[in-house]
Amino acid sequence: MNPINTDASVGEAYRALVEKRQNVIKKELESALPDGGDFIWELGCGHGHFLTAYAQAHPDRVCIGVDIVGERVDRARRKRDRAKLANLHFFHAEAALFLQTLPLSATIAATFILFPDPWPKVRHHKHRIIQPAFLTAVAKRSLATARLYFRTDFVPYFEQAKEAISAHPAWSEDDGPWPFEFETVFQSRAESYRSLSARRAVGI
Repeated sequence: MNPINTDASVGEAYRALVEKRQNVIKKELESALPDGGDFIWELGCGHGHFLTAYAQAHPDRVCIGVDIVGERVDRARRKRDRAKLANLHFFHAEAALFLQTLPLSATIAATFILFPDPWPKVRHHKHRIIQPAFLTAVAKRSLATARLYFRTDFVPYFEQAKEAISAHPAWSEDDGPWPFEFETVFQSRAESYRSLSARRAVGI
């Protein structure tokens, strides 16, 4: 077997898979945001507890949650359907692919990242979502008045996220109040947690 051809076929299969997933996301976005506009985004929405409560409290806001685990998204959608929330949408998607597929007419008004995987081992820190490249990508698709809200019960991750956000030219740490409180499953299990909010930097 020719290893070069094998590598090429694997790469082609992966590209086809990504394209198929992107087409699904595109159709879902057309349904959720037919006329574009801004929306509230929760990254790592899990079973949808927080965003469902948020959407109920803010019926005038389009809310979109994404998660990489399909079973979680299925449960979140069932929760949405029981609540009959037309302004709430859940996507089975990875953050980068979602942002790449987002139409230019759509912009993020606020991003919530609540108790993400802390990836505690040093060799896994590269997998943490709060990284300079991610902050840049979100800023490019956000309103000038956008906010980013981050909460974790893992202090080292909080400190790393705080440092990354403070050093990033597109974001500025904000000492404003937390906009909406609803205890998630992870939050209920945490002995303590720390919260951080940031705003889009002026002129970026």
